[in-house]
Amino acid sequence: MQSLEKFIADARRRIKAVLCDIDDTLTTGGRLTAEAYAALEQLQGTGFLVLPITGRPAGWCDHIARMWPVDGVVGENGAFYFRYDHDTCVFTKSFQVPDGERAKNRSRLEAIRDKILSSVPGTAVASDQHYREADLAIDYCEDVERLSEQDVGRIVEIFENAGAVAKVSSVHVNGWFGDYDKLTMTGRMLDECFGIGLEAEKDRLVFVGDSPNDAPMFGFFPHSVGVANVREFASRLASKPAYVTEASGGAGFAEFARALCEART
Repeated sequence: MQSLEKFIADARRRIKAVLCDIDDTLTTGGRLTAEAYAALEQLQGTGFLVLPITGRPAGWCDHIARMWPVDGVVGENGAFYFRYDHDTCVFTKSFQVPDGERAKNRSRLEAIRDKILSSVPGTAVASDQHYREADLAIDYCEDVERLSEQDVGRIVEIFENAGAVAKVSSVHVNGWFGDYDKLTMTGRMLDECFGIGLEAEKDRLVFVGDSPNDAPMFGFFPHSVGVANVREFASRLASKPAYVTEASGGAGFAEFARALCEART
């Protein structure tokens, strides 16, 4: 992982879209700072497509797509993308798994939930679970006392033993049924909404993140950036970002945004 200074100006000038995680990438201590929000506005105002790629729930993503200075959002680790076109006032929702199958999967996830809560003391269902469409989020440090790495690993194991996919974010362990992740749905949204081919144009896209569930994105994009707190997960990252900011969280994202926008001036 190199310093952000190694992201050369010529490469920064060629970027057309910014993809970014939310928790502990845009946020700092669980809050979206004015600095980070202003960085989103700066990027969009400079002409970049701005697309949050998050594990947060559908309910939150509906608000984000409508209200934030973004061009769309991928939520629940790739379960869907939402996009609101302000010119036509059309809201697009596209899910990876059909409605009926998602309903069946919810009952399967409820059984896993009960197993995790009874087997791993100190866990809790995430407070945003009521707003989710496709996955189960288990809180390991957001509103509960931080669990050990061994306990987090046990949660992942219970999901996987039940045939579910499990990913660790900076605040939750998310589990779901379906062959998708952040990267697959990002590719679908870019193609269907913006005519951008993920493979053909990956060197013109940049992803910014901070945790293990961002690893598929870090591994795919030549220009991937971790905010400084990504170093806390370095030993658990299957793929690491190419560059790392000096600052953590939202301040790190703002640092990245300034560097990207300055290359266009």
